[in-house]
Amino acid sequence: MTDVAAGAEPEYPSPTIVDSRRLMGANWYSAQPGTVLEVRMDDEAARRAVDQWPYEARTLATALGWTDAQFVSRHGTREATCFLTAPLDGLMTATAVAERAWVRAEAYIAAQDDAARTVADLAHDLPPLRAALAEERARLQPVVALAREAAARHLAFQLDDEACSAGSGAGGVTWPLDALPGSTAVPWDTLHDVPTVLVTGSNGKTTTTRLVAAMFRAAGRTTGWSCSDGVFIADRQASRELATGDYTGPAGARLVLRDRAVEAAVLETARGGILRRGLASTRATAAVITNISMDHFGEYGVHSLRDLAEVKAVVARAIHDGGRLVLNADDAQLVALAPSLPVPTIWFSTNDQHPLVLAGVSTHGDGAVLHEGHVLVAHDGVWTDVGQVHDMPITMHGKAPHNIANVLAAALVACCAGVSPAAVHGALWQFGSDASDNEGRLHRRLLGGVTILTDYAHNPDGIRALAELAASLPADRRLLVLGQAGNRDDAQLRALAHAAWRTLPADRMIIKEMVTMLRGRAPGEIPAVLASGLIDAGAPAERISVVPSEFEAVREALHWARPGDLLVLPVHVERKRVESLLARLQAEGWHPGLPVAD
Repeated sequence: MTDVAAGAEPEYPSPTIVDSRRLMGANWYSAQPGTVLEVRMDDEAARRAVDQWPYEARTLATALGWTDAQFVSRHGTREATCFLTAPLDGLMTATAVAERAWVRAEAYIAAQDDAARTVADLAHDLPPLRAALAEERARLQPVVALAREAAARHLAFQLDDEACSAGSGAGGVTWPLDALPGSTAVPWDTLHDVPTVLVTGSNGKTTTTRLVAAMFRAAGRTTGWSCSDGVFIADRQASRELATGDYTGPAGARLVLRDRAVEAAVLETARGGILRRGLASTRATAAVITNISMDHFGEYGVHSLRDLAEVKAVVARAIHDGGRLVLNADDAQLVALAPSLPVPTIWFSTNDQHPLVLAGVSTHGDGAVLHEGHVLVAHDGVWTDVGQVHDMPITMHGKAPHNIANVLAAALVACCAGVSPAAVHGALWQFGSDASDNEGRLHRRLLGGVTILTDYAHNPDGIRALAELAASLPADRRLLVLGQAGNRDDAQLRALAHAAWRTLPADRMIIKEMVTMLRGRAPGEIPAVLASGLIDAGAPAERISVVPSEFEAVREALHWARPGDLLVLPVHVERKRVESLLARLQAEGWHPGLPVAD
């Protein structure tokens, strides 16, 4: 909760409210947009107030005419979330409804008064809510008509605070909210959707997104994609960058979907964007969930792998009739979740006899497996060999199992979205041969006789996959850099350390502090927990050192190195600076023993 300066108006009407926000699209709670309230639960009274909240919210919503609203409340350990659906022209008012309902619930539990007091409270609460709703409707009611017409015509629809859109890419149109047309004035027959793929999961999202985009480009389509590095539009000849930075949320998706040059869209869809704002668009051709791994527990009401899997599976809510949801048959969480999903699921696996893949092919005609080193993709019941993994640069000649899984995921979802197997094969034969193809993800370089692996691995499963690859490569000595952001609890930090050491008991472990990602932690706190976790896992204390930044960790690794060594460098916050340093040293012919200047 944000501290309130003396004399300033508090942000929320109760000090126990932590956050109140609109979900503009399908979300964890519902296929419909709405608002979610996060509250602290410091005692039993607060827990009872959470149970009372749906009744109070329903009372207010019904009085406003929202008779079909849905209400969901979820308990955590020390916090809870409260959600209600709302129309597109009432989302802002709905945040006030949720907040007032919480205040009423707290008062009810505290006073245990009779129904007469509740009636008196309504007389106080309703007039400002009705006034706010009337003002919001006057401005946004045309949005509802446009969204309804787009849905009736099976067109994607996107809404934000400044504009709304119908259709997508080359087939879409966008209107500012202050200049909305009547629905009858729109040339609906000229609009259409472009093939759109949503990519989510715990690990491999960015690589899979880039792979699918490369497959669309190999098929001759001008492709837009958003990922953790930015937003890009490219065809076979040229590319342009629309934005730089982490664009795995709705803002990145809308930049792609609203660009009239785009003939195919690939959208990395992270759990943070889903939980903060919901999905950006109402429709997608296909989606893929790469895997589910322990990460980000304790944020936005997510406390378990099942919770995380459900959040990732929100992408299923956007898949239209005839679309496909691609899942990893080798992931136990996804296998357990699949029966509850509302769309057809198809599967990929490194096991060519996996029963889920074979059943999916039998039922829907689609699936992908690894068979004797070859990637086989079934589409419409026909199996096609799209290449040998040894020949795919992204797999490091088949030595990177996690990228083989990403290849299977990308090949299958691309075929489901209309890319031919020949184009898939062409993309896989080339992708990864240039470091810029998958910048920041698994890159191997030789520098003065030292092998260097850089990657984005950041959670236990990601580190484990990277460490397994490192352990399989020949080396005289091995070094691993380890670090984490402060929004993981101690258990997750220790799990990261255990995964690192038990998979790669390196000759040197360097723990990096990431000062821009402390997120409420004290300086030195995260490295201390990681060091303790390494020692608990069996690492000798003398092999562990702590440095004040990611860049300094890389410099320290280079100072330590000698020819024949392997340096494993997961880099995150200073990746571009690190990559620039390594490229410069390579151009200068650096070798161990020479200085490593900034």
